[in-house]
Amino acid sequence: MSQMIFSEETHRNLLSRIPERTGREVSDWLRDLDNGPALLRFEEKVDWLRRESDLSHGYAKALVHEYDLRRAARKLG
Repeated sequence: MSQMIFSEETHRNLLSRIPERTGREVSDWLRDLDNGPALLRFEEKVDWLRRESDLSHGYAKALVHEYDLRRAARKLG
């Protein structure tokens, strides 16, 4: 389960800055998480993403949180 780590506004602001800061779209990062190892814990996913891509902790957490939110929405839909 995803951990809310920021306010919703801060989360959205972080996501909006990711393409400019990283040169990649959020959807690309989410695809990396989807194709990455089957890690269960939130912090494991954050740590993996940071190691693989040299992202800051804040951006990695925002991406993993967004990934978990979208994954949960797919399960409900």
